[in-house]
Amino acid sequence: MKALTFHGKETVRFESIPDPEIIAPTDVILKVTCCAICGSDLHVYHEHEKGLDHGTAMGHEFTGEIVDVGAQVRSLHVGDVVMSPFTTSCGNCFYCTIGLTARCVHSELFGWRQNNHGLHGGQAEFVRVPLADTSLLKIPEGVTQEEGLLLGDILSTGFFCARQAEIRAGNTYVVIGCGPVGLMAILGVREFGAEKIYAIDTLPERLAKAKQFGAIGINAANQNPVEVIREVTEGRGADAALEAVGSAATNRLAYDLIRPGGIISAVGVCTAGSLSFSPTEAYHKNITYRVGRCPARYMMGQLIPIVQKKKYDFTSIISHRMQLQDGVKGYNLFANKKDNCLKVVLSVG
Repeated sequence: MKALTFHGKETVRFESIPDPEIIAPTDVILKVTCCAICGSDLHVYHEHEKGLDHGTAMGHEFTGEIVDVGAQVRSLHVGDVVMSPFTTSCGNCFYCTIGLTARCVHSELFGWRQNNHGLHGGQAEFVRVPLADTSLLKIPEGVTQEEGLLLGDILSTGFFCARQAEIRAGNTYVVIGCGPVGLMAILGVREFGAEKIYAIDTLPERLAKAKQFGAIGINAANQNPVEVIREVTEGRGADAALEAVGSAATNRLAYDLIRPGGIISAVGVCTAGSLSFSPTEAYHKNITYRVGRCPARYMMGQLIPIVQKKKYDFTSIISHRMQLQDGVKGYNLFANKKDNCLKVVLSVG
């Protein structure tokens, strides 16, 4: 089969690799129909994460049609069209039962192989999905495949970020970063009942999309976000900052933006060696800091009814649609923010 594969820093190839096969009786094989390039893929692309096997099929956002099932798969059948979270989950362990499916004791991340162990990703013609009954969801009526693609990661992550921020009507919220996850977080804040939403970025086109989604933009290239937020909150600061970038600088900004007793909800993948504020600073400001991987499989089930209502145009964040074989170009566009690139979706077949 053909796949987009990792070969070192900023080197992705479109090449042939072996077709996946059923290994465990709970596996299925999907014929991928569409996949996407995620901001998290750029950590691999820029090689912030060391040790990924060269030749690994990239990607963890995909939908597809089941073409083969293991002997113990019960709820899925050949021909089912399904969406996938970015990690697998068993549905039965302690973490799955409390809704923290991203920390399932049997969890594996798609597109992550080290020392010949782990899973190939979904930027490929086919993909093996372990624990299929409890990892995959059939795409229901009223949900398109592109919406299913977003549900598997960035839509769920954005709404998870908003949920962690304990949204209340009348409070003031600020989203840091107007990439795909940040934009989904804006819609999450709206859905959970708040209207005073500010969004920070340095790219005018992303701030324009944030405005379309209901936020007031703050261009950090020519405005001081902390001063703006303090001015509109009688000097206090925001009730919560939703950090969707994942850097030491944006984590520090989140701390500076919130009021005493405020919340930082961080879902950006930060590779810094330590927090950018000290325990003493956190203590003196009485902050709540919530951080971690989104339990996408759990969130997908919660968010399907919202998607079916068609209240929000989630797929309007997709700026580029192309074929899988054009994925190398897609990585270049997305990584370097060329041609106003916001989200790349790749059709397969």
